[in-house]
Amino acid sequence: QAQLVDGGGGSVQSGGSLRLSCAAHGIWFSIIKVAWYRQVPGKERELVAESYNGAPTNYAETVKGRFAITRDTDKQTAYLQMDNLKPEDTAMFYCHVRTTAGRDYWGRGTQVTVSS
Repeated sequence: QAQLVDGGGGSVQSGGSLRLSCAAHGIWFSIIKVAWYRQVPGKERELVAESYNGAPTNYAETVKGRFAITRDTDKQTAYLQMDNLKPEDTAMFYCHVRTTAGRDYWGRGTQVTVSS
């Protein structure tokens, strides 16, 4: 059964970097959209970045210039490179993909903690 496996979170100091990963074995070649969301306790999940095939990536204003989505087809994995992290980036991050069949898949989430 196809599933997403996300990871790469951790604890870093302000100004540091992390690279989140989203392995999508079994569905990679049917993906039309890759996105990352984040959520903090008590708040709604918010879009961080989304990338449709062949279109420019859309980033939340709060992460523009610091975050970037990349894809590695050989590894069937998408990444969210996060640089110059700030304490307000602390959240649980979730990978999301949509396939050509219109089906949505979510990762289980990976925690990112940024200390000042």
